[in-house]
Amino acid sequence: MRKLIYYAAVTLDGYVASMERGDPSGSEFFPLYPDLVEHIKENYPETLPTPTRKALGVEDPGKTFDTVLEGRASYEIGLAQGVTNAYEHLRHIVFSKSQESVDDSVEIRGEDPIEVVRELKQEQGRDLWLVGGGNIAHTLFPEIDRIIMKRTPSIIGDGISMFNGDFQFGMFKPVHGTVLESGVEVAVYDRA
Repeated sequence: MRKLIYYAAVTLDGYVASMERGDPSGSEFFPLYPDLVEHIKENYPETLPTPTRKALGVEDPGKTFDTVLEGRASYEIGLAQGVTNAYEHLRHIVFSKSQESVDDSVEIRGEDPIEVVRELKQEQGRDLWLVGGGNIAHTLFPEIDRIIMKRTPSIIGDGISMFNGDFQFGMFKPVHGTVLESGVEVAVYDRA
């Protein structure tokens, strides 16, 4: 069965974005250190946006994910920059009841995200990548099987929480971790 994996950059204090909700990639609190980019290229090349893959000459299709899932707010970050599908190389699903389709290669799903993920898990294929944001991660929390955090050594004090919503409890166990020279820790946890 396919797994739902929440793979995201996070600050030491648990935020995936600032309150401004813009694209945090490359910001002062989520710098794109060369060793982090190399780690992604070697381990999760399919998570690089299509334009970045082209710029870096990455052709490796990856071995972990074939589907990316995101919420409307995260998807709108790309739309604001004129990018209608940042992951053309993956099946791309956006959960939204209000977003109009702007790209035929992106599936806009207005149904209950939990039910959609349960159906996707039954299909053949690689694992499902939940890219964010915090609201959809909170909604899908019961279905998340693995969390992979690219934990940057920064504190921002306020922002969009990794799981942005009301109290939910769950236990995860550490599987492995890698600390890069830049100080970014890539930590993997499975649901206990």
